[in-house]
Amino acid sequence: MTADARAFADRMARRRSVRDFATDPVPAEVVEAAVRAASTAPSGANVQPWRFVVLTDPEHKRRLREAAEAEEREFYARRASQQWLDALAPIGTDWHKPFLTEAPVVIVVFEVHQGPNSPKPYYPKESVGIAVGLLIAALHHAGLVTLTHTPSPMRFLNEVCGRPPEERPYVVMPVGFPARDARVPDLRRKPLEEVMIRR
Repeated sequence: MTADARAFADRMARRRSVRDFATDPVPAEVVEAAVRAASTAPSGANVQPWRFVVLTDPEHKRRLREAAEAEEREFYARRASQQWLDALAPIGTDWHKPFLTEAPVVIVVFEVHQGPNSPKPYYPKESVGIAVGLLIAALHHAGLVTLTHTPSPMRFLNEVCGRPPEERPYVVMPVGFPARDARVPDLRRKPLEEVMIRR
């Protein structure tokens, strides 16, 4: 048990958010298995208030990128505080989001609220957040890389993905293999003694 737990922790410690993707195709079965793993997440009253929209069509990804970059230009130029921009500086991001068309797969995750065909959810943000965490772990375990992208506002995603208004965009996740020259920021994770408290 201890060996398994340590092996999993070590594997996850090698996970990084990647913004540079190879264009190599990803087997659909791998993505389906990762989404299936994500959908095992616990949820309030077991309502399972999530929807995973898997985009592979280049035209859908192009529309997504154009709309996301329009929002991101506004964010970096007008909406973000200087403190927020300073926090983002070490990561090196800006409004350009080429990964939305370069990655062979983009998964858009929605929070499902009450609608004509969906019940009232309980703790939807928490439930979907747990599911996204499992999705990230499943993709990493399969040897793929991803990134959590949250353009703000995100309502344009309903139109791009053809989803009803009771589904609220939660996160955009490009998925694939890292590009040969992929670069990731040299970030440090907090040590265990800083994040774990024993009583």
